Amino acid sequence: MNTTRRTVIKGLAAGTAATVGMSAGSLQGAPLNGSLKQGACPGVFARKMKLEQRCELSVKLGLKALDFIRPDGWPTLRKYGLECSLTPCNKLQKGLNHVENHAECLQNIRVAIEATASAGFKNVICFSGNRNGMGDEEGIKNCVTALKQVAALAEQKKVTLCMELLNSKVNHPDYHCDRTHWGAEVCKRVGSPNVKLLYDIYHMQVQEGDIIATIRKNYEYIAHFHTAGVPGRHDLGDSQELYYPAIMRAIRDLGYQGFVSHEYTPKIDPADVALAKAVAICDV
Repeated sequence: MNTTRRTVIKGLAAGTAATVGMSAGSLQGAPLNGSLKQGACPGVFARKMKLEQRCELSVKLGLKALDFIRPDGWPTLRKYGLECSLTPCNKLQKGLNHVENHAECLQNIRVAIEATASAGFKNVICFSGNRNGMGDEEGIKNCVTALKQVAALAEQKKVTLCMELLNSKVNHPDYHCDRTHWGAEVCKRVGSPNVKLLYDIYHMQVQEGDIIATIRKNYEYIAHFHTAGVPGRHDLGDSQELYYPAIMRAIRDLGYQGFVSHEYTPKIDPADVALAKAVAICDV
Protein backbone atom coordinates (compact mmCIF):
# COMPACT_ATOMS: atom_id res chain seq x y z
CA MET A 1 0.00 0.00 0.00
CA ASN A 2 1.33 3.46 -0.88
CA THR A 3 2.37 5.72 1.96
CA THR A 4 0.25 8.87 1.92
CA ARG A 5 1.23 12.27 3.23
CA ARG A 6 -1.46 11.90 5.91
CA THR A 7 0.15 8.65 7.09
CA VAL A 8 3.54 10.29 7.28
CA ILE A 9 2.20 13.27 9.24
CA LYS A 10 0.36 10.97 11.66
CA GLY A 11 3.52 8.97 12.23
CA LEU A 12 5.53 12.11 12.78
CA ALA A 13 2.97 13.43 15.23
CA ALA A 14 3.10 10.19 17.20
CA GLY A 15 6.88 10.31 17.35
CA THR A 16 6.80 13.94 18.42
CA ALA A 17 4.31 13.19 21.18
CA ALA A 18 6.56 10.43 22.48
CA THR A 19 9.54 12.76 22.47
CA VAL A 20 7.71 15.54 24.28
CA GLY A 21 6.53 13.07 26.88
CA MET A 22 10.10 12.27 27.87
CA SER A 23 11.79 13.95 30.79
CA ALA A 24 14.93 15.96 30.13
CA GLY A 25 17.01 13.54 32.14
CA SER A 26 15.83 10.52 30.16
CA LEU A 27 16.54 11.97 26.72
CA GLN A 28 18.42 9.51 24.59
CA GLY A 29 18.30 9.97 20.86
CA ALA A 30 17.63 6.88 18.78
CA PRO A 31 20.34 6.10 16.23
CA LEU A 32 19.97 8.60 13.40
CA ASN A 33 19.79 7.74 9.72
CA GLY A 34 22.86 9.90 9.29
CA SER A 35 22.01 11.05 5.78
CA LEU A 36 22.28 14.64 7.02
CA LYS A 37 24.70 15.92 9.64
CA GLN A 38 22.79 17.95 12.21
CA GLY A 39 24.12 20.64 14.51
CA ALA A 40 22.81 23.35 16.81
CA CYS A 41 23.26 27.02 17.61
CA PRO A 42 23.61 28.37 21.17
CA GLY A 43 20.06 29.72 21.43
CA VAL A 44 18.37 26.30 21.28
CA PHE A 45 19.85 25.24 24.62
CA ALA A 46 18.71 26.20 28.10
CA ARG A 47 20.25 29.58 28.93
CA LYS A 48 22.20 28.42 31.97
CA MET A 49 23.59 25.31 30.29
CA LYS A 50 27.40 25.30 30.17
CA LEU A 51 29.25 24.40 26.97
CA GLU A 52 30.26 21.04 28.41
CA GLN A 53 26.60 20.23 29.15
CA ARG A 54 25.60 21.33 25.65
CA CYS A 55 28.21 19.00 24.22
CA GLU A 56 27.01 16.09 26.35
CA LEU A 57 23.42 16.61 25.21
CA SER A 58 24.48 17.04 21.59
CA VAL A 59 26.30 13.74 21.57
CA LYS A 60 23.36 12.02 23.26
CA LEU A 61 21.02 13.31 20.54
CA GLY A 62 23.33 12.43 17.67
CA LEU A 63 24.40 15.94 16.71
CA LYS A 64 27.76 16.34 15.00
CA ALA A 65 28.58 20.00 15.56
CA LEU A 66 27.76 23.32 17.21
CA ASP A 67 27.67 26.69 15.45
CA PHE A 68 29.16 29.96 16.70
CA ILE A 69 31.58 28.51 19.25
CA ARG A 70 34.63 30.71 19.70
CA PRO A 71 38.16 29.24 19.62
CA ASP A 72 38.46 29.10 23.42
CA GLY A 73 35.61 26.57 23.39
CA TRP A 74 37.01 24.36 20.65
CA PRO A 75 39.00 22.07 22.98
CA THR A 76 35.71 21.20 24.71
CA LEU A 77 34.09 20.41 21.34
CA ARG A 78 36.99 18.13 20.44
CA LYS A 79 36.71 16.35 23.79
CA TYR A 80 33.23 15.21 22.71
CA GLY A 81 34.10 14.55 19.06
CA LEU A 82 32.15 17.59 17.85
CA GLU A 83 33.05 20.23 15.27
CA CYS A 84 32.53 23.97 15.22
CA SER A 85 30.36 24.06 12.11
CA LEU A 86 30.39 27.86 11.77
CA THR A 87 33.06 30.18 13.16
CA PRO A 88 31.67 33.56 14.29
CA CYS A 89 33.13 36.62 12.56
CA ASN A 90 32.24 40.32 12.17
CA LYS A 91 29.05 42.21 12.98
CA LEU A 92 25.74 41.62 11.28
CA GLN A 93 24.86 45.25 10.53
CA LYS A 94 28.38 46.44 9.71
CA GLY A 95 29.26 44.29 6.74
CA LEU A 96 30.95 43.99 3.39
CA ASN A 97 28.52 46.05 1.34
CA HIS A 98 30.11 49.31 2.51
CA VAL A 99 33.69 49.96 1.43
CA GLU A 100 34.52 51.82 4.63
CA ASN A 101 33.98 48.53 6.53
CA HIS A 102 36.29 46.45 4.37
CA ALA A 103 39.55 46.87 6.25
CA GLU A 104 38.10 45.84 9.62
CA CYS A 105 35.87 43.08 8.24
CA LEU A 106 38.55 41.52 6.06
CA GLN A 107 41.08 41.49 8.89
CA ASN A 108 38.57 39.67 11.11
CA ILE A 109 37.76 37.24 8.31
CA ARG A 110 41.43 36.43 7.70
CA VAL A 111 41.99 35.74 11.39
CA ALA A 112 38.90 33.52 11.48
CA ILE A 113 39.97 31.60 8.37
CA GLU A 114 43.41 30.89 9.82
CA ALA A 115 42.03 29.75 13.18
CA THR A 116 39.31 27.62 11.59
CA ALA A 117 41.77 25.93 9.25
CA SER A 118 44.24 25.26 12.08
CA ALA A 119 41.49 23.51 14.03
CA GLY A 120 40.45 21.42 11.03
CA PHE A 121 37.01 23.03 10.80
CA LYS A 122 35.37 24.20 7.59
CA ASN A 123 33.11 27.28 7.73
CA VAL A 124 33.34 30.99 8.65
CA ILE A 125 30.27 33.22 8.66
CA CYS A 126 30.19 36.70 7.12
CA PHE A 127 27.52 39.34 6.54
CA SER A 128 26.50 41.79 3.87
CA GLY A 129 25.58 44.45 6.42
CA ASN A 130 22.66 46.87 6.25
CA ARG A 131 21.81 48.92 3.15
CA ASN A 132 21.75 52.36 4.75
CA GLY A 133 20.32 53.73 1.52
CA MET A 134 22.57 51.72 -0.80
CA GLY A 135 21.18 50.17 -3.99
CA ASP A 136 21.36 46.46 -4.79
CA GLU A 137 23.94 46.65 -7.57
CA GLU A 138 26.36 48.80 -5.57
CA GLY A 139 25.99 46.44 -2.61
CA ILE A 140 26.78 43.42 -4.77
CA LYS A 141 29.84 45.09 -6.30
CA ASN A 142 31.21 46.10 -2.90
CA CYS A 143 30.70 42.63 -1.41
CA VAL A 144 32.37 41.05 -4.44
CA THR A 145 35.33 43.43 -4.20
CA ALA A 146 35.82 42.50 -0.55
CA LEU A 147 35.32 38.75 -0.89
CA LYS A 148 37.72 38.49 -3.81
CA GLN A 149 40.45 39.73 -1.46
CA VAL A 150 40.03 36.74 0.88
CA ALA A 151 38.79 34.06 -1.53
CA ALA A 152 42.28 32.79 -2.36
CA LEU A 153 43.15 32.42 1.33
CA ALA A 154 39.89 30.55 1.94
CA GLU A 155 40.66 28.19 -0.96
CA GLN A 156 44.22 27.63 0.23
CA LYS A 157 43.07 26.87 3.78
CA LYS A 158 40.08 24.78 2.61
CA VAL A 159 37.65 27.00 4.52
CA THR A 160 34.32 28.21 3.13
CA LEU A 161 33.03 31.73 3.76
CA CYS A 162 29.27 31.65 4.29
CA MET A 163 27.34 34.89 3.80
CA GLU A 164 24.11 34.62 5.74
CA LEU A 165 20.71 35.18 4.17
CA LEU A 166 18.40 36.99 6.63
CA ASN A 167 14.91 38.41 6.27
CA SER A 168 14.52 42.19 6.32
CA LYS A 169 10.72 42.04 6.72
CA VAL A 170 10.56 41.07 10.39
CA ASN A 171 13.85 40.35 12.15
CA HIS A 172 16.58 42.37 10.44
CA PRO A 173 15.19 45.54 8.85
CA ASP A 174 17.44 47.00 6.12
CA TYR A 175 19.74 43.95 5.91
CA HIS A 176 21.05 43.73 2.35
CA CYS A 177 21.51 39.99 1.70
CA ASP A 178 17.80 39.31 2.20
CA ARG A 179 17.02 37.43 -1.03
CA THR A 180 18.58 34.26 -2.35
CA HIS A 181 19.15 35.60 -5.86
CA TRP A 182 21.05 38.61 -4.45
CA GLY A 183 23.36 36.42 -2.40
CA ALA A 184 23.79 33.95 -5.27
CA GLU A 185 24.79 36.80 -7.57
CA VAL A 186 27.52 37.81 -5.11
CA CYS A 187 28.86 34.24 -5.07
CA LYS A 188 28.63 33.93 -8.84
CA ARG A 189 30.66 37.09 -9.42
CA VAL A 190 33.32 36.18 -6.86
CA GLY A 191 33.70 32.87 -8.71
CA SER A 192 35.24 30.88 -5.86
CA PRO A 193 34.07 27.47 -4.64
CA ASN A 194 34.89 28.70 -1.13
CA VAL A 195 32.54 31.68 -1.10
CA LYS A 196 28.95 30.55 -0.60
CA LEU A 197 25.76 31.20 1.36
CA LEU A 198 24.29 30.25 4.70
CA TYR A 199 20.70 29.50 3.73
CA ASP A 200 18.51 30.13 6.76
CA ILE A 201 15.24 28.34 6.00
CA TYR A 202 13.22 30.38 8.49
CA HIS A 203 14.45 33.72 7.18
CA MET A 204 13.93 32.84 3.53
CA GLN A 205 10.43 31.49 4.18
CA VAL A 206 9.54 34.84 5.76
CA GLN A 207 11.19 36.86 3.00
CA GLU A 208 10.40 34.97 -0.20
CA GLY A 209 8.96 31.46 0.36
CA ASP A 210 9.21 28.68 -2.27
CA ILE A 211 11.90 27.02 -0.17
CA ILE A 212 12.54 23.70 -1.90
CA ALA A 213 12.53 25.12 -5.44
CA THR A 214 14.82 27.96 -4.38
CA ILE A 215 17.28 25.59 -2.71
CA ARG A 216 17.37 23.39 -5.80
CA LYS A 217 17.91 26.36 -8.11
CA ASN A 218 20.73 27.84 -6.02
CA TYR A 219 22.22 24.72 -4.47
CA GLU A 220 25.70 25.26 -5.93
CA TYR A 221 25.98 28.46 -3.87
CA ILE A 222 24.80 27.03 -0.52
CA ALA A 223 27.25 25.69 2.07
CA HIS A 224 25.25 25.66 5.31
CA PHE A 225 21.62 25.55 6.51
CA HIS A 226 19.74 26.85 9.55
CA THR A 227 16.28 25.76 10.69
CA ALA A 228 13.47 27.33 12.73
CA GLY A 229 9.71 27.28 12.77
CA VAL A 230 7.56 29.81 10.91
CA PRO A 231 5.92 31.94 12.20
CA GLY A 232 7.75 33.06 15.32
CA ARG A 233 11.18 31.44 14.85
CA HIS A 234 10.34 28.85 17.48
CA ASP A 235 10.41 25.04 17.69
CA LEU A 236 10.01 22.80 14.68
CA GLY A 237 6.73 20.90 14.62
CA ASP A 238 3.15 20.71 13.42
CA SER A 239 2.21 24.11 14.86
CA GLN A 240 4.13 25.96 12.15
CA GLU A 241 3.86 26.14 8.38
CA LEU A 242 7.10 24.54 7.18
CA TYR A 243 7.09 20.79 6.60
CA TYR A 244 10.69 20.06 7.46
CA PRO A 245 10.84 16.36 6.51
CA ALA A 246 10.18 17.28 2.86
CA ILE A 247 12.74 20.10 2.96
CA MET A 248 15.35 17.81 4.50
CA ARG A 249 14.71 15.10 1.92
CA ALA A 250 15.16 17.65 -0.86
CA ILE A 251 18.49 18.74 0.64
CA ARG A 252 19.59 15.13 1.14
CA ASP A 253 18.69 14.20 -2.42
CA LEU A 254 20.89 16.99 -3.76
CA GLY A 255 23.85 15.17 -2.23
CA TYR A 256 24.46 17.76 0.48
CA GLN A 257 27.43 16.91 2.72
CA GLY A 258 27.48 19.92 5.05
CA PHE A 259 25.63 20.70 8.27
CA VAL A 260 22.00 21.50 9.02
CA SER A 261 22.03 23.47 12.28
CA HIS A 262 19.00 24.26 14.40
CA GLU A 263 18.61 27.93 15.30
CA TYR A 264 15.33 28.81 17.01
CA THR A 265 14.02 30.12 20.32
CA PRO A 266 12.51 27.12 22.14
CA LYS A 267 8.97 27.31 23.54
CA ILE A 268 8.80 23.71 24.74
CA ASP A 269 10.05 23.39 28.32
CA PRO A 270 12.58 21.98 28.88
CA ALA A 271 14.63 23.10 25.86
CA ASP A 272 16.30 19.66 25.71
CA VAL A 273 13.01 18.13 24.60
CA ALA A 274 12.48 20.75 21.90
CA LEU A 275 15.91 19.98 20.48
CA ALA A 276 15.29 16.23 20.54
CA LYS A 277 12.07 16.88 18.64
CA ALA A 278 13.85 19.02 16.01
CA VAL A 279 16.53 16.38 15.51
CA ALA A 280 13.90 13.67 15.05
CA ILE A 281 11.90 15.72 12.56
CA CYS A 282 14.97 16.44 10.40
CA ASP A 283 16.31 12.87 10.47
CA VAL A 284 15.30 11.70 7.00
